[in-house]
Amino acid sequence: MAGRVFGYARVSTREQNLNRQIDALNAFGVDRIFADRASGRDFDRPAWRELLSAIEGGDVLVVKSIDRLGRSYEEVIDMWRTITKERRVAAVVLDMPLLDTRQETQGITGTLIADIVLELLSYVAHVERENIRQRQAEGIAAAHRRGVRFGRPRKERPGAYGEIVNLYGAGQLSRKEAACLLDVSVSTFDRWRKEDLLAGLTER
Repeated sequence: MAGRVFGYARVSTREQNLNRQIDALNAFGVDRIFADRASGRDFDRPAWRELLSAIEGGDVLVVKSIDRLGRSYEEVIDMWRTITKERRVAAVVLDMPLLDTRQETQGITGTLIADIVLELLSYVAHVERENIRQRQAEGIAAAHRRGVRFGRPRKERPGAYGEIVNLYGAGQLSRKEAACLLDVSVSTFDRWRKEDLLAGLTER
């Protein structure tokens, strides 16, 4: 008996539309479609788990594009090998004809070609991530040189801060009471006190 043909579609959010992927899978002629509305961060997705429990050796798995399987090429490659080599399931990526393990060209199997392509994609993705990190680091360094401060703006000390700190230092106010009078959190009051102590502005 010929193997079954399963399609898999995924979008990251409920607002995104699956129709384009489903139309492409139906045009290919799949027998059944599994669809997730979930992040591609990992493979812990309901429809994907159901698909894995359904496919058997000799079946075919079809996706419209490789990123529908997941965001991490390393994890995608591991899953691809699990499906094609351990489970003996053929895999087809519609947007990338080289990723079709059913094919054989001049004695070279589609599985071998797909492995080479996936390794190349993984390398390209790794290089791009490193380039992004480098650009981010360079951008942050340039911003620091221009005096740009990151994070939330620091809360300014109220005019009554000095007097309230003196009352706190004299034991007439607790930390919580001092913070309440300054209309800040206790952690902010503690941070201000620590900054003052480091700067030598107040006594312990």
